[in-house]
Amino acid sequence: MSESQTGNGAHTVQSHGKELAREHMHDWLVLLLLVSLELFLNLIEPFHRYVGEEMMTDMKYPFYQKDTIPMYAVPLYVGVLPCMVFLMYYMRRRDVYDLHHAVLGLFYSVLITAVITDSIKDATGRPRPNFFYRCFPDGRAEFGEDGDVKCHGDKMIIKEGYKSFPSGHTSWSFAGLGFLSWYLCGKLRAFDNKGHAANLCIVVSPYLFAALVGVSRVDDYWHHWTDVFTGAIIGKTRMSRGLSLTNSLSTRSSCQTFTTLHTTRPTERSLLHFATYSSSHSRITKMVGRHMHFSR
Repeated sequence: MSESQTGNGAHTVQSHGKELAREHMHDWLVLLLLVSLELFLNLIEPFHRYVGEEMMTDMKYPFYQKDTIPMYAVPLYVGVLPCMVFLMYYMRRRDVYDLHHAVLGLFYSVLITAVITDSIKDATGRPRPNFFYRCFPDGRAEFGEDGDVKCHGDKMIIKEGYKSFPSGHTSWSFAGLGFLSWYLCGKLRAFDNKGHAANLCIVVSPYLFAALVGVSRVDDYWHHWTDVFTGAIIGKTRMSRGLSLTNSLSTRSSCQTFTTLHTTRPTERSLLHFATYSSSHSRITKMVGRHMHFSR
């Protein structure tokens, strides 16, 4: 493998950016398609599930317009924050391959998670725990002849009231922050058996924040706990697929592959250097080695 292909940290946006853009143009076009699909899913009306009077018992929690984690903040900490970390590493090592594949893998993880989450939301139409006061802001309930609710609240607020399952905040958080966590895991070599507890704390921090986001959705009465649990599973599984995509992109770009790890210089080793030099029989290193690899 030639030096220009190894992605060993000597390649900048200026020198290799155009080549990467041409090679992966179709990947970015698919991303734009996912963005369009996500916008469409947010525009359409979700399924309005039947809600009878006796079913309102668990839907009379207070409706707070301002939630703890507003929706506009989610793209900031699941997208912008990880990209800033990727950029910081790029500024240190000048490895455009690492930067490109990290950003692309992150966006795929988050956007595929968003499409799956909103597709399920629209299809199931599960009412939120605060649905009663979304539907009847004055507290006076009305029901039709068939026993279903006859809402007289704001249409947009009612529309969002039918999007409880699964939690979008939680799925986005576990997809984006989970990806960041594994990225840091490799860069800091958290499992190299050298006992650096501080590195492990840094790696776990994104997951902790994602979990707290899920808890806040229940505390704000915007979601049932099952919505949050399912959202976490969706985000975690889609994140792992994003890592697999990143690994395949590294191979396609002729960057260093996992199989050539032992033949390269230390500065050329993959992000998952620790997966080889830590316990070879460790379950977690085997899993990470299968799913992710950035160039160091």
